[in-house]
Amino acid sequence: MIITSLQNDRIKNVVKLRNRRDRDKQQKMLIEGYRSLLRASNNNITVNEFYFCPDYFIGGNEYKLIDKYKENGAQIIEVSKNVFQKMSYRDRPEGLLGVAPYFSKTLADLDMSKPPFLVVAQSIEKPGNLGTIIRSTDGTDADGLILCDRCTDLFNPNVITASTGICFALPIIETTTEECLEFLKENNIAILSATPHADVFYTDVDMTQATAVIVGAEQYGLTEEWMKESTLNVKIPMLGQADSLNVATATTLLLYEVLRQRQLKSR
Repeated sequence: MIITSLQNDRIKNVVKLRNRRDRDKQQKMLIEGYRSLLRASNNNITVNEFYFCPDYFIGGNEYKLIDKYKENGAQIIEVSKNVFQKMSYRDRPEGLLGVAPYFSKTLADLDMSKPPFLVVAQSIEKPGNLGTIIRSTDGTDADGLILCDRCTDLFNPNVITASTGICFALPIIETTTEECLEFLKENNIAILSATPHADVFYTDVDMTQATAVIVGAEQYGLTEEWMKESTLNVKIPMLGQADSLNVATATTLLLYEVLRQRQLKSR
């Protein structure tokens, strides 16, 4: 049986899940694309409904992934090309889409290294930036990502796609600024923020200590509360006419500097 009708109730509900209000109401998210679904499977994310359309397949491993989800209890549903096009939120569909329940972790779930290395993102607005920050957090082996005072939600389909499913592999906690600050202070973790008003470059401070790199909203940056509590203020050199970098780019620079310093120290 192949679903060919755009009026099918299942299909209409999947389309609804693009909307944050409907996602939050149903506590369900969409996972689209081979890499994201593979990483979801590798990290034991439950997928209840798995939709596929062979007309959009671009590789040779799609059926293996479908079989894997079938073995794990997902309901496998084939749809026609026009139906999948309606369901898809990607410019270039790959013919694979899953519906999965939300998951959540708390600050108590963090398994921190010694010394700890955390990333805190406050009120990030753009899904692409949040997805890139997730990938950089994973790429530098940070202990986790804490999202404070969220604007874009973690389960936005475009965040999942931009992170290429790394959001399923990384400890990500959503909380408030107040709770996060209390946690950092209790664990004696230095708060590092980048600001053009700092006196030192980001490469000239010690990031081998217990460190949390803090980044803020694209338009306004970190709030006054975070700047007041910051213990390490650094600046990134800006030699041209631009006065700042994209938040995801700035975050990546800071995180890889933490990694560089720690690798040098461990040699």
